[in-house]
Amino acid sequence: MISSRFYPGSWGGRICVLSCVGAALLRPPVSLAADNTVIPFHAALVAAWENDPVRRELATNTQSADARAAAARSWFVGGPVLTGSYYDDRVAGTNLGYITWQGGVSVPLWLPGQGSATERVAQADSKTALSRVDVERMAVAVRVLEQTGAVILSERRVIAGHAIVRSFEHIAELTARAHGHGEVGTVELQAVTAQLADARGEVAKANTELASARSRLQTLLGVPGVPDLMAADPRWLDRVPLGDTRKIEEQDPRVQSAHREVIAAQEQMRLARASFMPNPEIGVDAIDQGQYGSPWATQVGVNFRIPLPSDVTHTPQISAARDRLAASTRAEIQARRAVHDELAQVMASLAGTREALLQARTSAAQTMRRADAIEHSWTLGETPLIEALRARTDAWRSLLALNQAEVSWHGAIIRTGISTGTLP
Repeated sequence: MISSRFYPGSWGGRICVLSCVGAALLRPPVSLAADNTVIPFHAALVAAWENDPVRRELATNTQSADARAAAARSWFVGGPVLTGSYYDDRVAGTNLGYITWQGGVSVPLWLPGQGSATERVAQADSKTALSRVDVERMAVAVRVLEQTGAVILSERRVIAGHAIVRSFEHIAELTARAHGHGEVGTVELQAVTAQLADARGEVAKANTELASARSRLQTLLGVPGVPDLMAADPRWLDRVPLGDTRKIEEQDPRVQSAHREVIAAQEQMRLARASFMPNPEIGVDAIDQGQYGSPWATQVGVNFRIPLPSDVTHTPQISAARDRLAASTRAEIQARRAVHDELAQVMASLAGTREALLQARTSAAQTMRRADAIEHSWTLGETPLIEALRARTDAWRSLLALNQAEVSWHGAIIRTGISTGTLP
């Protein structure tokens, strides 16, 4: 419950001290949604992944690459080519019975090493798509973490806002009564009224932010409820190999995916070099001649078609493969740098949020004691009401900062687990 403390006042009534706000802010987070189900964080990640549309796209990309690899195992680079022709002298007007039918079938052949290179490119693309699955999983986990933190902070702001509104409403009621008896001036009544209006405005703003955060979180998860962010325990950090960051960077899904893309680009370059000319064709032809007095009627033979190499067709293939390799190499270097910098930031954030939490606890405790002392002094007539209100508002803000630091600390633990692949 929200505890209340009362002091006797010169107005013959009782004044509810605003320290009840501190109790509300320091309570465990309570979901204000219609469905206040608390979801284990790992279960929330599973739900978000199942609800992620990118997952289906990556699965399709993998299946397509596997299908291309299977197709590259064919004996021929393409399907058979059928040809046919018909000749008749009646078109020329002689009409002597010179009729010729000709038909053939041919198949395109792989160039040396081209078939195996095509298969390796498809296999590399399949592995690249699979590595992007892990990258997307990591991105989904980060989005779940961010949205969960936003929801919990909004809920706490709403709880704290309602508590301080009730406190200001009580003080405003007593101040108005005292003003009617001529015990306080109009300026003090206006100050209390203004503080009450500000507090109500903060509640309205917090409710708006909460509704928006809830909507984004449910859209992300696909199920109602709030992940249990505050269950993140510092013992989770025991799984993190803090002394071997190089290994962590190498195992990061983004680095792995970028490296897979480089391998695929290298295979594409080998395929481009193997495709140095258009594919030759070989087949069988048959000719049937209906010529009067001819000693033969049908002939069967072999045909072949070999286009000669040309820079006009080969150079663009080499250039495209070279550009892909250069782009993928640049992307891998950037990915490694980004992962290195991010890991350093995550570790720094872990240490910084822990220190910030300790300092926020001290600040909240001291500002609350100060607010209690000034408010007690005000009840004795030693301190103006405006000072008591200002001190209580400062204490309320410091407690909000404490909640921010607490959520950031638990979030930093989970973020470290996500970045290092050690999330329980």
